[in-house]
Amino acid sequence: MHCLMSLSPPASMYSDIQSERPDIGNIMTHPDYLDGNPDLIKPKKLLNPVRASKSHQELHRELLMNHRRGVESKPELQRVLEHRRRNQLLKQRKEEDEAKKLKSPFEQELLKRQQKLDELEREDEKQEENAPEFIKVKENLRRTSTLPGAE
Repeated sequence: MHCLMSLSPPASMYSDIQSERPDIGNIMTHPDYLDGNPDLIKPKKLLNPVRASKSHQELHRELLMNHRRGVESKPELQRVLEHRRRNQLLKQRKEEDEAKKLKSPFEQELLKRQQKLDELEREDEKQEENAPEFIKVKENLRRTSTLPGAE
């Protein structure tokens, strides 16, 4: 058995030091209550006031239950905010759906035409932006020359 230990290197320097030290248990005195004398009062382990508190016990129990269930380890605030965001999006979608249902066919047709007009205006603006500079200047000159004559 000793030859097996000599083949494998020790895990750390601490294990070497520990193996070289003499047994300290023989030097230290043992308490009298370990002897089993019935006349002596055995000391009781003191309770940690934090661990003994009801709120700490409940929190610890809840954490254990969540860990067993595999609940995500997100902070409570983050979970509440995500829940609120999700509810807000659902409400918004429901309102949009209700708004679409409440509109008459006439209103829906007007809305479609308005959207088409908006798209056409955006396309015209894009074309004007891409036009050469001399065409823009020429259009500006036409506008300024027609405005004084109209007054």
